[in-house]
Order: sequence, then C-alpha cells, then structure tokens
Amino acid sequence: MTSKLIPIVVAEGDGIGPEIMDVTLQILKAASAPLDIKKVEIGEKVYMRGVPTGIDPQTWDIIRTSKGFLKAPITTPQGGGFKSLNVTIRTSLGLYANIRPCVSYYPFVETKHPKMDVIVVRENEEDLYTGIEYRQTPDTFHALKIITRSGCEKIIRYAFDYARANGRKKVTCFTKDNILKLSDGFFHKVFNDIAAEYTDLENEHWIVDIGAAKLADTPEAFDVIVLPNLYGDILSDVAAQIAGSVGLAGSANIGAHGAMFEAIHGSAPRRAGQNLANPSGLILASVLMLAHVGLPDLATLVHNAWLCTLEEGIHTYDIFKPNTSKQKVGTKEFGQAVIARLGKVPHTLKSANHAQQDSFSKKQSHKKMEIQKKETIGIDVFIQSNEQVEELQKKLAALNLQDLQLTMIGNRGVKVWPNKMPETCCSDTWRCRFLSKQKGGALSHEQLVVLLQALTSKGIDFVQTENLCTFDGQPGYTLSQDEQ
Repeated sequence: MTSKLIPIVVAEGDGIGPEIMDVTLQILKAASAPLDIKKVEIGEKVYMRGVPTGIDPQTWDIIRTSKGFLKAPITTPQGGGFKSLNVTIRTSLGLYANIRPCVSYYPFVETKHPKMDVIVVRENEEDLYTGIEYRQTPDTFHALKIITRSGCEKIIRYAFDYARANGRKKVTCFTKDNILKLSDGFFHKVFNDIAAEYTDLENEHWIVDIGAAKLADTPEAFDVIVLPNLYGDILSDVAAQIAGSVGLAGSANIGAHGAMFEAIHGSAPRRAGQNLANPSGLILASVLMLAHVGLPDLATLVHNAWLCTLEEGIHTYDIFKPNTSKQKVGTKEFGQAVIARLGKVPHTLKSANHAQQDSFSKKQSHKKMEIQKKETIGIDVFIQSNEQVEELQKKLAALNLQDLQLTMIGNRGVKVWPNKMPETCCSDTWRCRFLSKQKGGALSHEQLVVLLQALTSKGIDFVQTENLCTFDGQPGYTLSQDEQ
C-alpha cells in the first residue's frame, strides 16, 4: 500500500446523495484508504444558480487534478434547457468506458438468476448519445448515430483487457448490424478484428434484441458484454435489476486521463433525510475506484466486508425480506455494519479478489483506416414537401441537370419512387438520391452546388444533404434495393 495520499474528488449530489456519500466515506476512512479527498458541488444547486450544465467552470480543473471522481446521484431539474450532467462529464473528460458489474447475491437477495455474474462494458462517448438532433420539417425529426473507429477500438479493447485482467473467460458483442449495416456493422467488424488478438478468450456476437432476451432469461450464459452506448445504457440497467436490484449496482466511467465512479440509481428525493437509503451502489462504486487508483487490496477488503454484511442478513428496507433477512437497518447502521466486518470474508457468497485496473486502462490506442481513394459519386437531398411523390418527381425531372440524374426517392427509409407501393405511409420529408450520369463517376462539390442552386431556383425546399461517397470503390452509404 502506498504511503502517498491519492487525490480524490467527491460530489455529495442531491436527494439521498449526501447520506450515502457520508456512509461511503466513513467506510473508506475505516479501511485506512490513503485518499486526499476534496469535495465539490455539482447538480441541482448549481443548475439553480443559472449554470445549465450543473457544474461550475472551475470545478473542471479540480476534477482534472484527481485520480478518481466519486459522485453521488444528482437531480436534473425538470423542463428544457438543462443538460444531462452525467453525459457532459463523461464526454467532456473522455470517459469512454462504462463498467457495470451485475452480480446476483442469492439467497440473500431475491433473484430468479442465482448464478448471474455479468460485466457490462458500455461505450460512453458516441452513438445516439452525442445528442445531435434536428427538426427538419413540421413532421420530421432526425437524430445522428455516430460510430467511429477510435470509439469502437477503445471500448472493445478495454472489454478484452478487462476480461483478461479479471480472470474472465468470454467477451460477447451485442449490435443490431442486421439493420444498421454500416454503423453497427462496423462495431461488429472491429470486435472481430480485436478478438483475433485475444486467443486466450472466447468471443461471440449476438443481435441485440435476441441477445437481450437471452440475457433476461439465461444471464449465466454471458461473462463480459460489450455494447454501443444506447444498447449498453438500457441493458446494463436491465442486467442490474434481474441480478437483484438496481440499488445494489455501482459503475465506473474510465478514460485515458481520468475516471468517475457512481451508483447507477437516481437521487430519490422522496427518501432523502430519512436514514432509509441503501448506500450499496455507491459503496461498490468506491470499490471500483480503489481498484482503479492502484489499491486493489483495499478494494477487496471493503468489498468482502460488504458481502459479509449482506450475507449476515443486515439489509436496508429496499431488499429486506422476512424469509431471507435478519435485521432491517437504516443507511448509517448499514455503513457501521460494513465497517465492523472489515477484514472478514463471506462464507456462502463468492469472496472478492480485485485486480488493479489502471495497469491496462491507459494503454488504449487506435489505428486509422488506410483508405487509398475516396470519391463522391452522388448526393441524397432531403426535401420538404406535402405533395404526392409523383408530383415531386416531375418537378425534379424538370431540372434538366447536366451531370446528375434522379435515381430514387425514399421516405422514412422506404423507396417510394420508382414503383411506390400503395400501402406505404409517407411523411413530409423525401430523400431524393441523385447520382452521376456516368455510372460510378466522380463528382465535384461544384457540381453538387449546381444541383442545390437548381432546387432553389424552382422553390424546392431542401432541408438536409448527405454526400454519397465510395471508399476504395466500396459504397459508404445505404444502398437502395435497385442498387444492391
């Protein structure tokens, strides 16, 4: 154990946050964790001071100087104009990996899955959580799903390194690449490429919907699961709940230059100030923090004391069951029970044995794709119109373009020209595909601008454009049925 104090930033949060944080810090102190703790204020009070992000600018510098940021739940005020503080912290500090252990504690916590022990590794920075959305027309809204090579490589390699460091046997990837062939398809491809480097670990891929069904029904079939952001957010909560309770789960948010640790539940303002809240999620988050900052022995010490408390039937109201529990306690009393059991190991539950996590979390690297040739061969123009597709097509055909030709009109992802099905329901936004008249021929930006000028001259309202590019001859866009 190091004699030098490790700088840690703590935010007490809102609602039940101050109570469960106080208990957690008491446990860390009793365990003699060599931490230099500095408290900051974030969340509801900061929002109410007129800071839309919920965090003061100077607080960022304090967090940057720490080795770990232990955060209790915060309350985001209702109504528009307030950004998610969790998302802001994760993306601003590059905390690309969200780690959520989802473990059952049967028979001491009720669950239908007594053998569940799953680690969910969720990508934290991109996907739909970039929050980039547009209202194109009165009837249509668009959200951008962003997937990058660097984002995929970082999270997938982290999942394999985590599995190896923690004695896990298998890494499973969930995507929806049967539908999202480019974005989710790329995540799957990178998973396969990286999996080939870890011959000591099993790997597999599931389509996310059937994978989620399998997770809910037979979670013991999985070990470490790695997912893009949105699927990971949803399924990590599902996994925590079917293991026993979302209230028992902690999580880590890891980046190359920092880390944040938190319970996954909310601030529960209705339970605040009553000495009722279960501090377990934040306690287990602090265990993950200890392992990350180079104190795996202390992480093991605190974790085993918590397991002993659970095993001996000392439970808060949320998990108390007359047939399995022995003593119903409050927040403070639960913390005192954990402290009293420091140094003990459980007899029925599997004892904890933490590995040091920072040994691999800062070694992330990625390579750029080697593309020899990129060409623009067309453009998709999104047009707002309440006309029938036949009327719109006639207007577009009348443009008399020299270099481009209209090849397809789509609506909500369905081709509606040529050969519209009469049953197809359409909105007021039409995706109009123009390709080079010379099949596969490259186009300049100037030629694309000529098209947009022609649309403008005819009073046709275009609301978005997407260039259609090939990369070494391979299309970098979704093909219509006629193009496949």
